[in-house]
Amino acid sequence: MMKIPAKVLVVDDEKDFVEMFSLRLEASGEKVFTAFDGRAGLAVLAEQEDIDVVVLDIKMPGMDGIETLKEIKKHHPLVEVVLLTGHGTIETAVQGMKLGAFDYLLKPADFAEIDEKIQGARRRKDEQEERIRKAEQRAMLRRGGNI
Repeated sequence: MMKIPAKVLVVDDEKDFVEMFSLRLEASGEKVFTAFDGRAGLAVLAEQEDIDVVVLDIKMPGMDGIETLKEIKKHHPLVEVVLLTGHGTIETAVQGMKLGAFDYLLKPADFAEIDEKIQGARRRKDEQEERIRKAEQRAMLRRGGNI
């Protein structure tokens, strides 16, 4: 079975991490976009169609990951977000999950673990989009009098 690449946006102020992680994701077949701060990440989301998953660092100068997550969910509610940080606390994990993050990982995270979270987030986005399509179809049928 052929794998359909996920469109992944990596947002982190650590440029070396972003570059190495992006190379690994591309090698595993994903389509990768990058940004080095929250505002740049939001700009990429506005420009690119159908980003599936954002891997988002929490501790960044300027707009931090929690602020960025809020904006992502406000303007792109179906995009899934995996929070990633080297400065994790239970409070930020709980706050991120309450704001709609798919999951939360601590750096240094194993690539396989991050990839597994990305795949799970992609599946959840696909399932949500499918439910929306079915609801829209039912609504169209009702308007047409076929139900």
